[in-house]
Amino acid sequence: MLKNRDSLDAWDRDHFFHPSTAMGAHARGESPNRIVTGGEGVYIVDRDGKRSLDAFAGLYCVNVGYGRQEIAEAIAEQARELAYYHAYAGHGTEASIALARMIVERAPDHMSHVYFGLSGSDANETQIKLVWYINNILGRPEKKKIVSRWRGYHGSGIMTGSLTGLELFHKAFDLPRVPVIHTEAPYYFRRDDESLDEEAFASRCAERLEALIEQEGADTIAAFIGEPILGTGGIVPPPKTYWEKIQAVLKKHDILLIADEVVTGFGRMGTMFGSTHYGMEPDLMTVAKGLTSAYAPLSGVIVSEKLWKVLEQGSDQMGPIGHGWTYSAHPLCAAAGVANLELIDKLGLLDNVREVGPYFRKALADALDGNPIVGEVRGDGLLAAVEFAKDPASRTLFDPALKVGPKVAAATLARGVVARAMPHGDILGFAPPLCLTKAEADTVVEATKGAVEEVARSL
Repeated sequence: MLKNRDSLDAWDRDHFFHPSTAMGAHARGESPNRIVTGGEGVYIVDRDGKRSLDAFAGLYCVNVGYGRQEIAEAIAEQARELAYYHAYAGHGTEASIALARMIVERAPDHMSHVYFGLSGSDANETQIKLVWYINNILGRPEKKKIVSRWRGYHGSGIMTGSLTGLELFHKAFDLPRVPVIHTEAPYYFRRDDESLDEEAFASRCAERLEALIEQEGADTIAAFIGEPILGTGGIVPPPKTYWEKIQAVLKKHDILLIADEVVTGFGRMGTMFGSTHYGMEPDLMTVAKGLTSAYAPLSGVIVSEKLWKVLEQGSDQMGPIGHGWTYSAHPLCAAAGVANLELIDKLGLLDNVREVGPYFRKALADALDGNPIVGEVRGDGLLAAVEFAKDPASRTLFDPALKVGPKVAAATLARGVVARAMPHGDILGFAPPLCLTKAEADTVVEATKGAVEEVARSL
């Protein structure tokens, strides 16, 4: 692509502002700088020719794997035919209309319409605005607060960064902002009462949510947002009966449920959506990542039929809704989405997740069983995490300054496998492409086992 490839590293450090990066260390050349040039299946290749199995699918997003020519050709064909037209004032394209229909066909039966954006962050910004708009139309102007959870991840905008319950995304940004409030994370490994079993812990989470609602006033709380399974907060499956109990509280107090399916949507749990997997009945759903397998940026807000009727009522009363992005329903991205969803079906990826996911998680747990620094191996679908602890029996964690998680991630990468050091805690995360085979899962497990043993010896 560039004649002077030797200049890339310097240009990167001199001019490229990377997200979620230690900027000073990177600019000074004190941290690694990897320039990725290609990918095929579950593997990526960098400009030095190093081939690595990407066990995190980019950022949970390359669901169908790298190098799928069907999607590349769909984007190219759409670009030749019509590279762009807006979606304002009733305009559409074949790709955007077809994709909206495909999503609704795959969504829970009570969902009916899709609003398209570009990222999970902007989709959750849309969610907040819609919830506020709906309550204004319904004559409930005080019902505006959004309940999120500590360790939840919902984006990096002003409001979505506030919804996110992770310190890294709040520090020095004057976040969180009102009217966002947080409740307890359903993080069983880190429960503060050892005596609680999963169902009792789920009950306590629901009780604390209800106490928060009573403290704030149910007439001031509009919605509760949650990932079906905590993602960036540590890849933490909900404890047994958690969603059943949380939804009972929300229904009792007339509070909407927003399911953030950015990570879990389109196959990650072995079902098309995580909501289905966990028995959730959301009023609104947020999708992104797996919608196009990240071949093009696209997100969506899926609206239930019940709320759509309120939106129609509002538009009849107030005129066209005053919300939109220039690139909403961009035809190139929509074409990628259509090809991607077709490919998920054609490749039988949901079936593959149901087969390979349990195999991978069991193999990982078996390989790390008895390791002195492994506190827990957990996961669901094709998601898994290893949490490290100084004393696994008492769940005593390491001093964060030791950077145990990042050290294990680096040692895993040195063995040819990309895993993610999660941002809050010594946790190694896995979210491989949904096309992962059992043999490739074995490769991930072998590299992880070696890396964990190496770091354990060093400690």
